[in-house]
Order: sequence, then structure tokens, then C-alpha cells
Amino acid sequence: MTDVEEMGVYRQGPTRRQALTGAAAGVALIGAWKQPARAAAGVPPRDPALVLNKFVDKLPIPPVVKPQWRGPHWEMTIRLRVAERRLHAEMPPTRLWTYEGGFPGPTIEVQRGQRVRVTWANQLAAPIPVAAAQVSDEGLPPDKPPANYPGKDGVDPLPEVAALPAWAAVHLHGARTGGGNDGWAENAVLPGDAQLSEYPNDQPASTLWYHDHAMHLTRFTVFAGLVGMYLVRDKEEATLGLPKGPYEIPLVLCDRNFDLDANGKPDGRLLHKVILERTEPPSPGFFLGPYNLVNGKVWPYLEVEPRWYRFRLLNASNARTYRLMVLGPDRKPVSGALQVIGSDSGLLGAPAPVTGALTLSPAERADVLVDFSALAGQTLTLVDTYPGITPGEPNPRNGIPEPDIMQIRVAALGTGDRFTLPARLAPSFNRLTHGDLPADHGHRWIVVPPAATFTDQPNELGMWEMIEVDPSTVTIPSAGIIQVQGPDGKVTTLKRVAGEYVDKSDFIIPRGGWETWKFLILTRQPHPMHLHVVRFQTLSRDVYDRSGWSEEVRGTTTPIKFLRQGPLEGHEQGWKDVVRVQGIELATVAGQFDQIGRYVYHCHILEHEMHMMRPFVVMPPEVLKLHPPGGHGGH
Repeated sequence: MTDVEEMGVYRQGPTRRQALTGAAAGVALIGAWKQPARAAAGVPPRDPALVLNKFVDKLPIPPVVKPQWRGPHWEMTIRLRVAERRLHAEMPPTRLWTYEGGFPGPTIEVQRGQRVRVTWANQLAAPIPVAAAQVSDEGLPPDKPPANYPGKDGVDPLPEVAALPAWAAVHLHGARTGGGNDGWAENAVLPGDAQLSEYPNDQPASTLWYHDHAMHLTRFTVFAGLVGMYLVRDKEEATLGLPKGPYEIPLVLCDRNFDLDANGKPDGRLLHKVILERTEPPSPGFFLGPYNLVNGKVWPYLEVEPRWYRFRLLNASNARTYRLMVLGPDRKPVSGALQVIGSDSGLLGAPAPVTGALTLSPAERADVLVDFSALAGQTLTLVDTYPGITPGEPNPRNGIPEPDIMQIRVAALGTGDRFTLPARLAPSFNRLTHGDLPADHGHRWIVVPPAATFTDQPNELGMWEMIEVDPSTVTIPSAGIIQVQGPDGKVTTLKRVAGEYVDKSDFIIPRGGWETWKFLILTRQPHPMHLHVVRFQTLSRDVYDRSGWSEEVRGTTTPIKFLRQGPLEGHEQGWKDVVRVQGIELATVAGQFDQIGRYVYHCHILEHEMHMMRPFVVMPPEVLKLHPPGGHGGH
């Protein structure tokens, strides 16, 4: 046995219980996985083909683990291991790759400035518990895409995925840590080995998360269950008296799909089914699944008291963007239900009421307060919505066959609380403008052109790093040259200098330097762009006209033109590490690079990650003076 005797008991069925022991050496456990004694009566799904009833299982709460003092360090060990968990009472147990036997893994909690050494011990075993299938939607009605339904549709699973080793690298997403501790994707370890990482945790109270980052594999390994939440606490947060203990609930959202048994019922086996795009040659799209999970349960229910709660929301999906609303018993939106108090990387300066949907793209987080006191005795539903569709209605064409995510049952009576929503949250927060940046700050341009690539497959996504050039020094139009006309009418000429992951890294940044990064997305689909190690603020999101793009040239014939400013939701105006850039938009972010090492930035749609990931390096400025000339440092 280890310092923690039991991580909790996972209920696997009426007669089978499996005790999952051991959060390993150097971990202090608070609480345990909370599971219902029995399944509740459910509600049928909108589409009978989904089979499983909704709101059968009570929402499980991951246990909280804290590091222990092992002089002279705070330490903990987290094991990556195979486990079986029942994701829905009407399905057999699902084989998973997990952190400490849970999906999601335990919630790690640390104090600001508490430097922690974590041993991520790989005890996984092949094969990966995910079947990967690529199916065609040719000849099917547009409102019934095969991705909306369980089962492989008669397609054999991909043998190369079944043959993958249990190769893992843990990335603490949002952590400000040295490059050697960031979970470099190619430094993944095999079973029997361990990744040793040290996290300074010298950052404000925030909602981080940890997940697998093994090169080429994340769309399958995160899908298999390798995800967990990581909370940083500080004194500024503590003074607010926010809801805590059982009234502070992590909500890890994701979508999944399952294979079918001989009777046509979901059998619990994870299925990564994607639709082949109608291109030549066909290419796989990104994953959207028909089943919404919260904390590893399909369509669970949550029982709450009529009082304030704090929800720590994380979108851990491969590709799904959630647009969250709370509906009342009449299936109408509950006005003023959500108050956002924090974003990816810390608290806001003041609460931001959610007036429509709360949008979270993959990897984004939101710290939310909800007052249930005026909703006593009501049954509410957390739903996924889509622009132009009545909230709570399905939208099969856009991957929402079932909009419901979780049912919330508000008790008629409760213990009550004295919490009141503070007018001011974090005095240390300052909303940045471009004028707040140092005069010598750096500038970066990243462009995602339509179907961009440097390979022979013209339908694959890619990402171009650009530099600003004098238009007289390049041929216009020509491949890799893009001109952009901004809101002031000024035209900027950009030249492509890199695109593939293995291309030379020209993004070299002095430690302590401030930079603005501009992400120009010319595809129709959105891309959540994530920068490792740095927290930033989104200065603007602007909508552009891409009609100047020429597919034949692979550049612009006339400038891409500014149309209008786009909106920023409340949580998007705080400190972030992911920026959601909608199709044909330009998002500008600004941040300070205060750690050193080699890192990456990438799209956090996991099916895009290997095509849209590039390295950058942060060096001490004294060392950078010796860096060979010829790079494009951005300063």
C-alpha cells in the first residue's frame, strides 16, 4: 500500500465492485470518487438509435489529491494505468487508459509558489483501448451523418492504431514551467519508465489540466481517458470566500462514441469514428461523438441545494466546441444563471454575466458561479446549442443529435449560505490594451490558409509562419505571399517562412519579452490555438473577407480585407492560454514569455494537432545575443 490507502470504489454493476487502490507515494487524498448506489430512472434520447437513456447516473466527483512534503521537496507520484469504468449504467464496463484508475484522473490541488516534483509513472499496457474507424457519408442524408451514431458501420478498425504502443508524455496545460518539464511530445516514455517533471506553480489561482501529449497520438490517448484537472490556489482567491468543498465542482466535458454488440446496443468499447472528407484522395475529418460525458459519465444528473455553487468547467473534447446554456423545466433558457469569474489562467477583475451561450472550444476552461437559490425544486438541463438553432433542440447536420449534457436537480430545501457575488474579484487583474505593451514588443504572424499544406496532399490542413516584408522584395501574387488590409486601411505584406513541424524554428524569444501573436484563420472551421507556457490576453477578434485568396496561386491576388470587429465573451477577456479563432477571423493575443526552454504552439483540435504544431524557443537575452544571425526573431 502507498500513502493513500484507497482512491475510492468504482461501481461496475449490480454484483461487481472493483476497488481501485493507490494514488501513489507522496499524494494526500481528500475525498474519494462519489458514485450513486443505484441507477435512476432515465429519459430516452431524442434519437432512438442512441439507445442509452439520459440522466440515469449520478455525476461522479474525482477525488482531490495534494502533494506531500518529502524534504527538501513537495512530491507526488501519479500512475498511468489501465482500468475499467462503467461510463453508463446500461453499458458494460469500458476499458480505459487512466491517471490513477479514474476518468478523469484525480484533481490535483496546489498552492501558488508550492514547487512540486511529480513522477508520472507509466504502468499502461497495450493495446490502446480505442478502435479507430474512418467511414463515408456518401449517399446518406445530411441530417444523418454516420458520426452521429454508435457502431463502426461495417468498417474494419485501423490496424495501425490497434498496434500503437503505450507511449505517453504528460503535459500540464497552462503551467508556467521550464521547457524540460513541459511534456515535450517526442520525449514520451514507454511502460516501466517514468516522466519526472517539476512545476514551480508560481502563477495566480487558475484552472489548469493535465493530459497526454505523445507525438502523433493525442487524438487517441486523450480519447482513451488520459485527462485530469489541476487547480492552483492563492491568497487572492481565498479572500473572496467562494463556494468550496462540496459546493465547488469540477465539470470535465467531452464527447465520445461506442461500438455496438450483436444486439445493436452500445457495448462500452470506445470508438473513434470520423467521416472521410469528400476529397481526392479522401482524408479523415475530426471527431464529433453523439454521447456527451461529464466527469466520465454519459448524460449524468447532478443534485444541488438551492444556494451558490462554483463550477470549474473544462472542455476536454477532441474537437467539439460547446455552446453551453442552462434550460429550465420549460426548456427555455434560464436568464442570468451563469456568472463567469475566471478564464483559463486566472480570475477576472469582476464577474461577467453570461447573456447567451457560454462558448468553450477544446482545451478552454471557465470558472463559473451559479446561484440556484431562486430555482429551488426545479429540474434544469445543461445543453449544447448551435447558432441559429432553438436552444435545446437537436442539430444533427452540425453534430448535435442530442443537445442535452447533464440534468441538474435543485432540492426544494437546503442549508442555505451567506455568500454574495463580489463586485470585484482579482485586484491584480488588468485588462490589457496594445498601448500597455512595451514599445519594443515582438510581433508574430501565423496563417491557416484553406487546405494549407507543404505535402502532396492538397486537402490536408497546415499552418504557415509568416514574416512581414517590403512588398517590393517579393512577387505579388505568388505562392506563400499574403497581403492583409487592416482596420486602418494599411496593407501588410507577409511571406511564408515555415509550415511543417520539422521546419527550422525561427520563433526565438528573449526571456521576459512581450509579444503579440496574430492568428489569421482562412478556413471555414474554427481553430482553438494553444501556446504552451505563456498566458496571454486576447486583444481583439476581427472578421475578414478572404475573397482575395487564390487557391491556384496559394497566396493572395488582392489583400484579405478587414470587415468588422468580432465579439469577445467575458471569459475571453481574461488571462488565457487558448484562443478560439472562428473561420475567416484574425485574433491578436499578447503575453510575456517569462520561462526558458523549447515549447510548441498548436491547434487544440486533436485531429489537427500533428498538422498544425510548430516549436518556439525562449532564451535568456544574454544567450540570445550569441544566437547565429539570419533567424526571424520577431523583434
